[in-house]
Amino acid sequence: MRAYLSPRMIGAHLLALVCVGVACGLGVWQYGAWQAHRESEAVDLTQLEPLPLADVMGSDDPFPGDKVGQPVEVSGTWLPDSTVFVEGREVDGVSGFWVVTPLAVGAADGPALPVVRGWTERVEDAPAAPSGTAEVVAWLQPTEGTGQADDDPSDDVLPQLRTADLVQHVDQDLYGAYGVATEPLGGLQAATLEQLPSPGRFTALRNFLYALEWWVFGGFAAFIWWRFVREERVPPEPVTQDDRVRSEA
Repeated sequence: MRAYLSPRMIGAHLLALVCVGVACGLGVWQYGAWQAHRESEAVDLTQLEPLPLADVMGSDDPFPGDKVGQPVEVSGTWLPDSTVFVEGREVDGVSGFWVVTPLAVGAADGPALPVVRGWTERVEDAPAAPSGTAEVVAWLQPTEGTGQADDDPSDDVLPQLRTADLVQHVDQDLYGAYGVATEPLGGLQAATLEQLPSPGRFTALRNFLYALEWWVFGGFAAFIWWRFVREERVPPEPVTQDDRVRSEA
């Protein structure tokens, strides 16, 4: 028993405990993210009563995973010079663009929520962006992030509604979300959630695979600890006279 409590063995025990504990904890976290993604897909919040945006999330908050599609009431000031167009949005088989204008929430220099005002088939046909103050009801959505690159960052056309692309066009802080106006604004056709790209199921699957990966790592760490303890427990074989002769030879 004393052999298992030597300083060297205690260090090995603690190291194994930390590795297994961290791996199990991260695995549970990734599994929880996978479950949350599945649950959010199964719940339709779009028909609920609108809530004030501040009651759902703050400007510095991560997107609340259980609020995808929640209608929110947003009031603020339009930022017309920051209007962008998101390509690849289809209506009746016709590919067009979402017209997105940030709305500075509260003060004119406050954090902005990108708002999808509507849909247009061609960028040049889009009406001028609004200015002044407004009150909008929109379906709240997490910003997109498929990893698709913006081939021309200098123009106002984006491949997706990704914060990393939007910050190039907006001179103030952004919410970690965007809203799709429940009613089209300014003469545009309606933008709907059906125009969203097909949800990346790989994202949820990836969380599940990460969970398995962490648990496998934890099991491997436990196996290494078991092998180490087992080898330490086996006494070394005694050196015989023949072994000494062979080693000297």
